[in-house]
Amino acid sequence: MTGRIAIEARGLSRSFGALKAVDQLDLTVPEGCIYGFLGPNGSGKSTTIRMLCGLLTPSAGTARVLGCEVPAEAETLKRKLGYMTQRFSLYEDLTVSENLYFLGAVYSLQGEALDAHIERQLERFELTDRAAQVAGTMSGGQRQRLALAAATLHDPELLFLDEPTSAVDPESRREFWDHLFEMVDHGTTILVSTHFMDEAERCHRLAILDQGRLVADGVPDDLMRDVGATVIEILSEHSRAVRDAIIGSTGVWHVAQLGNKLHALLDPELADPETRLLPIVHVVDGTARIHRVSANLEDVFVMATTGAPGA
Repeated sequence: MTGRIAIEARGLSRSFGALKAVDQLDLTVPEGCIYGFLGPNGSGKSTTIRMLCGLLTPSAGTARVLGCEVPAEAETLKRKLGYMTQRFSLYEDLTVSENLYFLGAVYSLQGEALDAHIERQLERFELTDRAAQVAGTMSGGQRQRLALAAATLHDPELLFLDEPTSAVDPESRREFWDHLFEMVDHGTTILVSTHFMDEAERCHRLAILDQGRLVADGVPDDLMRDVGATVIEILSEHSRAVRDAIIGSTGVWHVAQLGNKLHALLDPELADPETRLLPIVHVVDGTARIHRVSANLEDVFVMATTGAPGA
């Protein structure tokens, strides 16, 4: 990361009638990093990206992207941006090469320069042997690579990715993220929205959105360290019954079941929580084990979107 700012938004809001999709969003994205948007469907991730791209006019607030005011300077900005949507948005009845040549013309690339860019992208995204294949006949992972090749054909300074891996297998997701880190190494700034916790942990910085509001923002490790709760793990063959027994106990805020494990978030002011919970747990399962663990990103998400009771 360079220390310079790629995106800065203040009080950014967007309403659709009575629905406030984005509500007073303050955002600072450094250059040269992968900045993640984590949030459930309807949290405002896609609406925010569309405003930052200049595709949607804010109802209130301001945003500067790569030094340009949006949406006022969107035309100047668009040649510096790449944008990949969740749905495959290229032409399914064109070949891989034809799609890239069409996008190249849109970005005013032509002649030998365009040929060189396309050859590089085909090689970079392992599409050389599929250059003549019709896009509509490709697998999900192949289409994803083509979409990323098209979005970065013109070497954008800033790349927006809107839940780009939601329809591909785990191996394709890993390969996709390898490409993203390679781009960042070459100076590209990336803003990616996701609802996958493992992807969110890969980001250099992360914003959590909930109902259009920014509810957490920071480096993932810092967010997990400062989660604001004591995290207890309980191992039991009767985990559902144990969950029901402890869920109403003093200081127990949230309990999630993970197979034979329970993951509980407790009030950090609660003294010696293991000793307090153990008698309650052993009434249900005398062999259950209980110990304190570090928070994970899902714990951060739960705390950010639901908070402590009464908070």
